[in-house]
Amino acid sequence: QVQLVESGGGLVQAGDSLRLSCVASGRTFSSYGMAWFRQAPGKEREFVAAISWSGGSTYYADSVKGRFTISRWNTRNTLYLQMNSLKPEDTAVYYCAAGSTARTGVEWYDYWGQGTQVTVSS
Repeated sequence: QVQLVESGGGLVQAGDSLRLSCVASGRTFSSYGMAWFRQAPGKEREFVAAISWSGGSTYYADSVKGRFTISRWNTRNTLYLQMNSLKPEDTAVYYCAAGSTARTGVEWYDYWGQGTQVTVSS
């Protein structure tokens, strides 16, 4: 079992930056592929970014490529998402997820956090 707790969300203006954090507890964090997903009202949960267990491989949705950066600090059991140049369409609840490998589909992840709200005003 892995427990995930996100933090760092908030209300910002377009063009601002935010850094989300996800702290893991339970089984060995460094053995999991990790990802960020988001879900806007009335929409399906969508992939944002993923990172391999070592941090050596990263993957991004086209909509965030060049603006968001996923990283992890295994000795601190923490996953990050640095979000720059935020846009109103980035508004959503952001979830971190842990799975056996880093992939883009929700079906690859076994453990999920409770989410943190990000709201970007225009």
